[in-house]
Order: sequence, then structure tokens, then C-alpha cells
Amino acid sequence: MDQDLPTSGTYVCHGITWASGDPRLLLAPVAGGPLVYAPVTGRRLGYQVSGTGRWCTGRYRFADRVRVVAVACPDRAPTEAAGQCATCAGRDDFRYAHRFHSGGHLPDALAVYMAQPHWLYLATFADGTTKIGTAAEPRKRSRLDEQGALVATYLARSADGHAVRFLEDALTRHLGLTQTVRAAAKLTALAELRDLAPAGAAHQQHLDRATKALSGLNVPATPEPWTPPGEGDLLRTPETGRALYPHDPRSGEHGLTVLSCLGSQVLVTLDGDGDGEQLPYLLDLGTLKGRRIVLGAHFSSPPAAVQSALF
Repeated sequence: MDQDLPTSGTYVCHGITWASGDPRLLLAPVAGGPLVYAPVTGRRLGYQVSGTGRWCTGRYRFADRVRVVAVACPDRAPTEAAGQCATCAGRDDFRYAHRFHSGGHLPDALAVYMAQPHWLYLATFADGTTKIGTAAEPRKRSRLDEQGALVATYLARSADGHAVRFLEDALTRHLGLTQTVRAAAKLTALAELRDLAPAGAAHQQHLDRATKALSGLNVPATPEPWTPPGEGDLLRTPETGRALYPHDPRSGEHGLTVLSCLGSQVLVTLDGDGDGEQLPYLLDLGTLKGRRIVLGAHFSSPPAAVQSALF
């Protein structure tokens, strides 16, 4: 995956992925060809959104018994539901992964994938909101990296995907933990981050409760802290000034230099701010998922002058 951020061409954006160990913009060339895994940290991203429609972001296929890989839509077709066209949705066995443990359809390849060890984790975001989630063994690291959390802990290793989903649902019921956190809520929380202590305290409280609940289910908890990737350090530092990006990244043209990335949220500077007079801006590149974008060094953001979200 040693690729660079393209400087031209039209692509269907699949959003940000951490599959390679660092944050990359996943792009499907409209003209055809393999997916591009383009690094973003420290790079300038110049793009223009093409049209207002949404386009299919393909599917996942099983690369072997224990791994899945992204596959671009062969037709680069308009989306119909859940970000996919009918053809890609019909070929995507992995879409059953969220329902199989409650009696849903279980394709053979998915059954093999789910038979491998899985991890149960807790992830806490900038406002203290904590979610519970699961990750297959090969996705242990990247699954948490892509969440955009401030602090997280692996709670326990389960024998397979069925067992870990049972534990996830049990702790959701018993402790009132959520399994999803909206991207917009993550972005707002990062914009308002002033102190790491409340999130750390909330995480420890939920960790203690989850450990006790697992014990009640006769499941030994083996807490293992997640080590946050360095690409997000600036965003995890409350002293780093930031302001919400005042433009809609899903339309028009933009020119951004990425300083830091946490999940799909990025801290950027705009062109012409080499003297650092303007605060860095915060936005979510995940909102580009399913959009057609044209890349080019000549694209730039409209002028912006706003106050910090911290004051």
C-alpha cells in the first residue's frame, strides 16, 4: 500500500481507512482500476465535489479464512441503500455479520471468518460517551484506530464472533452502553475538548462496571489498554487550538493540509496560513464517503475567519 495522494483524477471516495496502520483516504478511480489507499497526514488535499449524488462504495470480500478486504464497485454505480448498489449488496456476504448471532443468514465464508477469535472493547470519546464494540483478531488494532476515541481498552478475547456478540449484547443490556456513536457527535466533542480528565474518568468507571459484569457472566476480563496512534496526538491535546471548519466538505472545492487525524476527524490548515495566524480547522473526512471528488492542486477552500470552538 505504498501509494501517494493523487494530484488529479476523479474518484468515488470510500472515506478514511486505517487498514494499513495509518489514516488513508480510500479512493476508487471512476475510470476503473484498483482502489487507491492515499496517505493524508502531512499532505495537502485539494479537491472539488462533483455533483450532489451518492455513489456505491463497493463491498467487502473474504481474502482468506480470516481477513476481509475492500472491493470497489465494478460499475461505479449510484447508491441505492446503505451506500451500495443492488449488485454489490447482493454479493456482499459480510453484510450479514451484524445479524448472524441472532439467527440471521450465515454464508459459508462468513461462518469461517466468524469462527476466529474476536475481541470485546470499550471506547470513550471526547465528551465521555463510551461505546462497546467488537473486532476480529486481524482487525484488533485498526478497528479501534478508526473509531476516533480518546481512550479505549480491550476487555476480553473471545473464542469466536458468536461468543463476542453475545457478550456485547449482554453488556449493552446490563450496563446501558451504546454500540454506536454518531460521527457528528464525535466531531462536536472534539471541537469542545478542554480537559482529558473527564473522558478518562468516564472510561475507568465503565471499565470497572464492565469487568464486574463479565465476572458475573463467568467470563474472565483481561483488560489491555489500546495505544492511540501518533497521527491523532494534536487532536487529543486540549491545548491545541481548533475551530470547526465553516464550510460543507461535501460540496464545492477545498484545499486542506492535514496536521492530525483521529478516526476520520482531521485537523487542517488552509492555504495562505503559513504564518499560523488562523486556528487550525476541524472536520470529518468521513462525510465524503460515497461522493465523487475531483483531485487537483489548484483547488482551495473559500476564505474563512472564525473563532476557536474552545472559547
